Amino acid sequence: MTVLHAAARVTQWSLLLLAVLLTGPLLALALGKASVRGDWQAATHRSAGLAPDPAGYPDAVVQVYAGRAFGWRGAFSDHTWLVAKEAGAMRYQRYEVIGWYGGSGRSVVSVSSSRAPDAEWYGARPRLLRDLRGADAQAVIDALAPAIERYEHGRRYRAWPGPNSNTFVADLARMIPALHLTMPSTAIGKDFLPGGALVARTPSGTGWQVSLFGLVGIATGVDEGLEVNVLGLVTGIDVRRPALKLPGLGRVPGDG
Repeated sequence: MTVLHAAARVTQWSLLLLAVLLTGPLLALALGKASVRGDWQAATHRSAGLAPDPAGYPDAVVQVYAGRAFGWRGAFSDHTWLVAKEAGAMRYQRYEVIGWYGGSGRSVVSVSSSRAPDAEWYGARPRLLRDLRGADAQAVIDALAPAIERYEHGRRYRAWPGPNSNTFVADLARMIPALHLTMPSTAIGKDFLPGGALVARTPSGTGWQVSLFGLVGIATGVDEGLEVNVLGLVTGIDVRRPALKLPGLGRVPGDG
């Protein structure tokens, strides 16, 4: 085989792989999971009614949500965030990374109670990924402040392949085993490992993963199943809760 033939073969396989990876995101657009239209200034932030009302629920609560990223990015990825309410508190705190907060060297980490804990993410209805109550929630709350201080990308943000909002939540999960969180396969940035490491625990703590700066890697765990990451887009299979994981679409059947 000549060098030209070899190069042509590599090009053909690369184009085929790219086409396969983009099929899911294109379907996500076609199925209305994301939209190339929309005005972020007019997008809604309504409560989805998934968080307990503090007035009627005094116990501690910790929840993790995911909502499709705004605009065409939603065809590829989710935005994830964590909310917490201490026992007796009348408001939730939202913990998330917001990229545009990072101007002039400011932190991209937002801790705020100004928005509903389960608010739509610029028009996208959130999905509840984790729900802890009482003592289980308090164990996570007690570990939150030290974990946020240890997060190493507080003044750094990159939508692809990370570090971004999903990197932040995945790192919190690794630092707080009590959270026991399985990140959605559509959370691009979750595989951007802390400290530039090549090997780390999966966010759920039930397995291990190998990743090269979130661009390519493989993860396996009891909760994650088997995931293969190529250019941040994850394909895999969940055996514990039978489903395929496809780029842009996430779990099929189901969502998560």
